[in-house]
Amino acid sequence: MNWIKLEQLLLKAVPARAICAAPALDHAQLCEQALSVAAGLQAQGVKRLAVHLEDAAELAVALLGAWRAGASVLLPANLQAQTRQRWSAEVDLWLTDHPDDAHLQDLYQPALPAAELDLDQCCLSLCTSGSSGEPKRIDKTLRQMANEVEALELLWGADLGEACIIGSVATQHIYGLLFRVLWPLCAGRPFVRNQLAFPEDLQRASREYPAFAWVASPALLKRMGDNLNWPALSDVRRVFSSGGALPDEAAQSLQQRLGQWPTEILGSSETGGIAWRQGQPLWQPFVGVELSQDNDGALLVASPYLPAGHIEHTADAARIGADGRFELLGRLDRIVKLEEKRISLPMLEQALVAHDWVAEARLGVVQENRASLGALLVLSESGLFALREHGRRSLTESLRKHLSQHCEALALPRRWRLLRQLPLNSQGKLPQADVEALLLAPRPKAPEVLNQSETDGEWSLQLSVPADLAYFSGHFPKAPVLPGVVQVEWALNLGRQLLNLTGAFAGMEVLKFQQLVRPGDEIQLHLRFDPERSKLYFAYRNDTATCSSGRILLGAAHA
Repeated sequence: MNWIKLEQLLLKAVPARAICAAPALDHAQLCEQALSVAAGLQAQGVKRLAVHLEDAAELAVALLGAWRAGASVLLPANLQAQTRQRWSAEVDLWLTDHPDDAHLQDLYQPALPAAELDLDQCCLSLCTSGSSGEPKRIDKTLRQMANEVEALELLWGADLGEACIIGSVATQHIYGLLFRVLWPLCAGRPFVRNQLAFPEDLQRASREYPAFAWVASPALLKRMGDNLNWPALSDVRRVFSSGGALPDEAAQSLQQRLGQWPTEILGSSETGGIAWRQGQPLWQPFVGVELSQDNDGALLVASPYLPAGHIEHTADAARIGADGRFELLGRLDRIVKLEEKRISLPMLEQALVAHDWVAEARLGVVQENRASLGALLVLSESGLFALREHGRRSLTESLRKHLSQHCEALALPRRWRLLRQLPLNSQGKLPQADVEALLLAPRPKAPEVLNQSETDGEWSLQLSVPADLAYFSGHFPKAPVLPGVVQVEWALNLGRQLLNLTGAFAGMEVLKFQQLVRPGDEIQLHLRFDPERSKLYFAYRNDTATCSSGRILLGAAHA
């Protein structure tokens, strides 16, 4: 590949060098737009620019333009009101997709001359949530980022060749920024402009290019199922994963389907890349990264991606081998104290996931009358079967018994929440504060609506029946079944929302219950309202048969 150093991307335009498609952009156009934006920023006296753009090519234009203009760039994690309020005093202008903010086209002026960027004066600030949940600002120089993209190219450039880079992760964070924008720009690889959050979108984009690579999150890779055309996708040059732990089962599944192990990247906004692995339990540090440990076993990092002489103190416990490779042992900041005893949440989570019934687990502290542990669980197929056949109490008691082999009685969870999936954020993480909020929340009483559509006034909804539905405990404790009265209530509530019905419940007609609805089931609900007769028709169906149906009579006042 024809490598261009990061600091020289605006020095000489290369028209034949493709950046992206839809709409097409080449390197000469990128340079022209960036230098025009630089002129606009200088004309307005902007020295500190906040940027939040969904389009990766527009982000590239904004970054290079700001650096050419001598402006520093802040990448906020989102555009929520509290985020804006926190950072507004530190920036002169917000450049975003929001209609009330500045846009790239607003900044275009006759272009500044081409010039090399200053590796030490060009700055970028990333915003992240620290382990405490408080947003943190992390400042980086162009030199640090240039060092990192050059290291990535030395490792994997030959394998990628001219592959188009397709990403499922946001470019507002260090992983997406490096792998989806800066590295491909320097290497001359095209990239897809938008973040593709669903496996089907990733597949659709992949089939448009003869060579491609994925920059993905564990959250997306875990969801890639049998519905995809795996033979066509097996041409992928490399699958990168970062932002969280990729479960062994998901990695093995990708290896079987694609003929290669995903390449996992360990790092953070604070440290940059630390290490990588591919189908191995141990992590291999990047070239130039020097690792050591403090007295508590926490990983200490010195690298070319950090300020010279700086050692970053992480909260990751590790065991470093004689060859420099290392094993992660969990987060030290996830060691809690209960009645003066130290308890490792990662250790207990690993013990839970070792049970056949548990696919994923996250633990947290429940602060009520006295502090205790609670567990968020995603059940495996066998775990869901056990729940259906024996009930919630039997399932949790069995898991407590399993855990008792690994910890004292004090550390056994007293509260359990069963989820369809862990609610990871855009970075593929689940902050500890969110874990503890979920543990305190009441068990659900409504279905999860996965999809809905309307045709000629009739609604079809795809519903997931929560495994942890509150009504299952009483109906029936040892063989949970969705009560008929709850099915009627769901149909009426959803009918009111979607069809704007206002009449009071007045009775039922031809009510039939034909198939049991169990925890974790996915069912379709069909709704139709007859305004002349004031009747709401409903039917629940699974993949093979009707579960229940009937007509709900409403009073005179309706839509």
